[in-house]
Amino acid sequence: MRELSLHILDLAQNSIGAGAHNVTIVIDEDEAGFFTFSIKDDGCGMSEDMIRQVRDPFVTTRKTRKVGMGIPFIDMVSQQCGGRLEIKSVEDEGTLLKAYFEKDNIDRPPLGDIVESIKVLLAGAPWLDVIFTYKNKTKEFTFDTQEVREVLGDAADFTNPEVYSWVEGYLRQNIALVQDKEER
Repeated sequence: MRELSLHILDLAQNSIGAGAHNVTIVIDEDEAGFFTFSIKDDGCGMSEDMIRQVRDPFVTTRKTRKVGMGIPFIDMVSQQCGGRLEIKSVEDEGTLLKAYFEKDNIDRPPLGDIVESIKVLLAGAPWLDVIFTYKNKTKEFTFDTQEVREVLGDAADFTNPEVYSWVEGYLRQNIALVQDKEER
């Protein structure tokens, strides 16, 4: 994967596979000189032994294949970009994964289309509660599916084309404000 947004989507889908009902995604353009993203869930978590092994591509909990590339790959990419990957997990409570990349490292993959990744995540698991925060040093934006559900009630179906389209526009507009860019 050439874009971080696709890695974020893949890792968030791992959270769903781990039984998560709540996923928090935070992207920070400049956290003490690092571009960071984190994914926190309330899934089944991992044992201490699994946390030690999870960076190995030949260790996976999946039954459908014998390799797991998501965590090992983002670990490798973050290290190549002068950063690191932190993983904290407690069985039956959830997992926090945070990736750091030197902000201006020439090898850091671009973020890509994070809006599309969030939309795919919501459409694929419309019952999932997602909190998505995008920030830089001076501005911050948070999108919370629970707030959308409170406002829209029964109409808060993230697979509905009208809601899906509204989410896209809302995310793009507010991310552009954080980035000090004009809306596309």
